[in-house]
Amino acid sequence: MRILITGGAGFIGSALVRHLIQATDHRVMVVDKLTYSGSLTTLDPVIGSARLTFQLLDICDAPGFARCLGVFQPDAVMHLAAESHVDRSVDGPAAFVRTNIEGTFNLMDQIRQWWTNLDAERAASFRFLHVSTDEVFGSLGAEGVFTEDTPYAPRSPYSASKAASDHLVQAWHHTFGIPVLTTNCSNNYGPYQFPEKLVPLMITRALGQQPLPVYGSGDNIRDWLHVEDHVRGLLTVLERGIPGERYVLGGRCERRNIDVVENLCAALDRLAPRSDGSRHADAIAFVTDRPGHDARYAVDCSRAERELGWRPRWQFDAGMEATVSWYLENAHWLRSIEGARHASQRLGLASTRRQAS
Repeated sequence: MRILITGGAGFIGSALVRHLIQATDHRVMVVDKLTYSGSLTTLDPVIGSARLTFQLLDICDAPGFARCLGVFQPDAVMHLAAESHVDRSVDGPAAFVRTNIEGTFNLMDQIRQWWTNLDAERAASFRFLHVSTDEVFGSLGAEGVFTEDTPYAPRSPYSASKAASDHLVQAWHHTFGIPVLTTNCSNNYGPYQFPEKLVPLMITRALGQQPLPVYGSGDNIRDWLHVEDHVRGLLTVLERGIPGERYVLGGRCERRNIDVVENLCAALDRLAPRSDGSRHADAIAFVTDRPGHDARYAVDCSRAERELGWRPRWQFDAGMEATVSWYLENAHWLRSIEGARHASQRLGLASTRRQAS
């Protein structure tokens, strides 16, 4: 297939590109704006492949995206370009509305115009895969899980913008007939993740012997999915999913944030012990919680397992240790990204400051 991937230089997008180039014969066009969290260094392992092309482009650029469709003539578009950090959405929601809502609208509108001119066979085989998040479903209590039938209840500017994009994609399917697929995934971790997110942030700060900030009491619970399992799931949905349907992808690894951090600290104690002999966990510092911090996410990925034959392979402890090892072996990448992009700066406090004043 010829697969066009938006956001292909980001964390999940680049993992998908690497997988497609290294494990399949597909041709790939990456479309990416290279914002603060996108970097071509994430594609270094495959950048020399003749099956990979790159286009520097904002997904809100309608003529530019139309040109990409016309030139590349994709068999599938996999849409991963998004603003995705909840803390940043608290401080600056406008970028999330523009990229996640307006950008997705632009893609769907340009694809509709291009797709309607395809011959019947190509139009029927084309797929648009929209990659979303479990955060659109809101927050769970101590019991229950998210499924494909869970009602939407977003609670942050980020999750609200992703929910809106999900609805746009479904509307273009039902109204115009475009063969779309939607996935909602749980928290991802693994190599090349921008170090504003929990796992690489803790590793970066631990290596710099800085405090390890954990929101609130650290009791917020997430389901953790290794990015390599996620991208295998995305390709499986693309190849076997039913147009118009949604598939929830998760790692079956519920953990409290504090447990994740302590797990990372234990791995760092084994792989990169502190020079003073203290434990990395001794640097954990509980800090003011961010506004509207959802209590718990948990997903049931039974449908994807049952109907598509996909299931996560990574166990949590092994996945986290492998992730820590990768960041230690690629500390130069982590330092260059963190230094250039101010990735360890605390965000998401704008609302708290206003409330306090």
